[in-house]
Amino acid sequence: MTPGINLVKKSKVTHKVHSYEHDPGAASYGLEAAEKLSIDPRQVFKTLVVKLDGDTLAVGVVPVVEKLNMKLIAKAAGAKKAAMAEPADVERTTGYVLGGVSPLGQKKRLKTFVDSSAKHLSTIFVSAGRRGLEIELSPRDLLNLVNGDFADLCQP
Repeated sequence: MTPGINLVKKSKVTHKVHSYEHDPGAASYGLEAAEKLSIDPRQVFKTLVVKLDGDTLAVGVVPVVEKLNMKLIAKAAGAKKAAMAEPADVERTTGYVLGGVSPLGQKKRLKTFVDSSAKHLSTIFVSAGRRGLEIELSPRDLLNLVNGDFADLCQP
């Protein structure tokens, strides 16, 4: 069990855990998950950690087929600028390795924003905290568990 799965179970949130054989040579972890689980890639969301105004970390959860817009996540967080966080900072702060970063059960709870496109889906898939492991849950339950907000985060 990962911290993300433990959090969902403890919270008694309806969810499903899906696993697949991860290929270390996969170009995109999220697209690999969609393909191996035979699900629409617009339903699979990646967890990206950004640095706001040079020091504060925050999380953007966006569909794997989209790109996170730095201006939009900065605006959602009330910051002037956003940039991708350094991999070492991401792993140290979340407790997860890149490619397996879950928005759930992070070591340090970060302000989290989920792309508005998730509002229209009954369930979404996010990393459960390990490569080859996804958790399916409702977008609303995800928001409640991470105390997050919906925001427009993707390139127009």
